[in-house]
Amino acid sequence: MDKLLVTGPRRLEGTIRASGSKNASLGVLAATLLVEGVSTVRNVPHTIDVVTMIDIIRSLGVPVEFDDDGTVTVDAREIQSYCPPYHMVRRLRGSFHLAGPLLARLGRVDIGLPGGCTIGPRPVDFHQNGFRDLGADVRQAHGMMLARAKRLKGTRIYLDPRFASVGTTLNLLMAASLAQGTTILENASRDPDVVETAYLMLAAGAQIDGLGTSTMVIDGVDRLTGPIEYRVGGDRIEAGTYLVGAAVTQGDVTVTDIEPGRLERVIERFLDAGLDVHVGVDRIRVIAHRRPKAIDLVTAPYPGFPTDLQPPFAAMASIADGKSVFEEAIFDGRLSYMDELRRMNAEIKRVRNIAVIQGVKQLSSAPVRAPDLRAGAALILAALNAEGTTEITGVESVDRGYERLDEKLTSLGADVRRVPVLHSLAAAELGA
Repeated sequence: MDKLLVTGPRRLEGTIRASGSKNASLGVLAATLLVEGVSTVRNVPHTIDVVTMIDIIRSLGVPVEFDDDGTVTVDAREIQSYCPPYHMVRRLRGSFHLAGPLLARLGRVDIGLPGGCTIGPRPVDFHQNGFRDLGADVRQAHGMMLARAKRLKGTRIYLDPRFASVGTTLNLLMAASLAQGTTILENASRDPDVVETAYLMLAAGAQIDGLGTSTMVIDGVDRLTGPIEYRVGGDRIEAGTYLVGAAVTQGDVTVTDIEPGRLERVIERFLDAGLDVHVGVDRIRVIAHRRPKAIDLVTAPYPGFPTDLQPPFAAMASIADGKSVFEEAIFDGRLSYMDELRRMNAEIKRVRNIAVIQGVKQLSSAPVRAPDLRAGAALILAALNAEGTTEITGVESVDRGYERLDEKLTSLGADVRRVPVLHSLAAAELGA
């Protein structure tokens, strides 16, 4: 277990390449279980969540190799188990993506209700109801979902339009790909993570129309076959995080290997904040000549403003010129991290899912704890602006989704040191 020591203020300047998308990788890796053959997936980030997903797939008797260069090779010609171990599933919310492929491929799945997230409840009712619509017998017992189906049957499924759930869309897309007949998903998620997963499936012979729209049509096939190859696209959330780093340090940061079109709402908010934004074919550059202006934002499913970038933007708003209003419309518990920002002298008033942030000229260092993945990134960004050294514990949450975050920030000029915490904890227990 580590902690980060971030000394500020330090201006960020330079160019970094976005890692492959962590969230897209989880869907893509789950989809390899549909493929009767070898799938080679490139540009996969070395994050805790990805490693956990790979370990779960291996536990099913599927050989998986993960090379240092980010290449994952999955040989799913045979799957030995339909029951991922609960002690592994509980660590990763995205492990539930495996339900659809296992049900479609093996006709049964027993999977524990997932964990890996502290930002509010994410019930699996939508997944279960969708599987039932496809003809599966689904029940919940002993903390697990148990589903059975000789062969799924295509149908029209209406998802809840208020949420446009990425996870539900992924599971039903993967399950329907091997169903008998045609499945129409209404109010489907348009998220790039869904599109990326579908691209891998298309390479293996899936029949899918309507990618990137709210209505997807899946004509079931008998088999998906390999060998296939796929490259995961750049992580738009990681890219947005580093670009916020330019804003909070009055810096100049370019992120490459991304699709700017997937960050349109984010770019709009940067422009609203008075920042210079330069967009290329595969890159975005943000330059902050002065304090950013205050902004208002409301999170929404893609193509709206991403909830995963709300915490980093709150760090920016905390040092902006003026009063910002943020509404978190996706997850009920996602604003609780703001108590940690307050420890750094941020002026924030919060009522349920709405926060009013009065920007200050500079934050101050303080010991803080990262309560979750994106909140941890926000605290690190805030520490880049703060005077003095900020100690951030709970870094394992950040490592779930960011590949070498401290190293990348250091390459941009940040003063970030990773330090083991075991010695200090032991000393505290001994009264030292």
